[in-house]
Amino acid sequence: MKIPTRLNIVIQIAASATSLFCLWSASHYDSWSIKIAAALVFSFTNNTLFSLLHESVHRCYSKNKLINETAGIMAAAFFPTALVFQRTCHLGHHLRNRTDHEMFDMYYPEDNKFLKFTQYYAILTGFYWLSLPFGCLMYMIAPSSYNIFKHMAKSTDAEMMLPFLTHPLKTRIRLEIFYTFAFQAAAIYLLGLNFTGWILCYWIFGMNWGGLQYADHAWSERDIRNGAWNLAVPKWMQAVFLNYHYHKVHHQHPTAPWTSLPEMAEPNGPRPSFLKIYFEMWKGPRPVNAPAPKPIDEEFKRLVGDGNA
Repeated sequence: MKIPTRLNIVIQIAASATSLFCLWSASHYDSWSIKIAAALVFSFTNNTLFSLLHESVHRCYSKNKLINETAGIMAAAFFPTALVFQRTCHLGHHLRNRTDHEMFDMYYPEDNKFLKFTQYYAILTGFYWLSLPFGCLMYMIAPSSYNIFKHMAKSTDAEMMLPFLTHPLKTRIRLEIFYTFAFQAAAIYLLGLNFTGWILCYWIFGMNWGGLQYADHAWSERDIRNGAWNLAVPKWMQAVFLNYHYHKVHHQHPTAPWTSLPEMAEPNGPRPSFLKIYFEMWKGPRPVNAPAPKPIDEEFKRLVGDGNA
């Protein structure tokens, strides 16, 4: 499978410039219609950058390691997060997918329903997005603070934080996080951004990002490799998100570049509507209706890799 390195670079430059222009517009125009329009555009172009970060996480942005890692670090700064931080979280997600630790959409009778529903609606309302930059900041300042996750309940995403306690690339992660926050500070200063414009763009982006990340999995098969959907969306949206909606294919073939996903999907496989699942999600989590997935096989573990390099 050919990795479209040059195309990825061109898209990243265009999406980065557009996202910065949207942040500037939301901060410098008095009209709320312009502010909201800028934030809406930002919510899509910043998702393009997240999709490119996702390619770097899986090391399929470029075969050239320097290009892959540099592009990933730069894309991560727009989220804001850090490449290796995201890689560790995301590759762990591939190995825990649809297990009890990531079962956000369903609950057992003994689960803490207040905690479950709070996290669930935080995803849909954009507040869950804050957990990544806040988690990065915590780790940069005091990595030992992650000990708190040892005592948190399952299915709250605490499991994805535990590998950071003994991570072999702890220094690199903290330096990448420092770069991300320095980038954000420089953008705010050089572009004269204000809090209203900045938070409006990122809040709407958080809602857009969270809605897709979890609609991709909501009530899908409880299987680590097949527990995702290939969602049906308009062609323009599929292009903006770089085929991210072909998420089941991605989980089945995690090293395939985004340009190869459509042709790898089952020709007559289910393509549920993104909007239908998204609106169903607002009704809240449901009682568990299937057993936990079977253990993952070693071959798939090797295919996915880990966040330690």
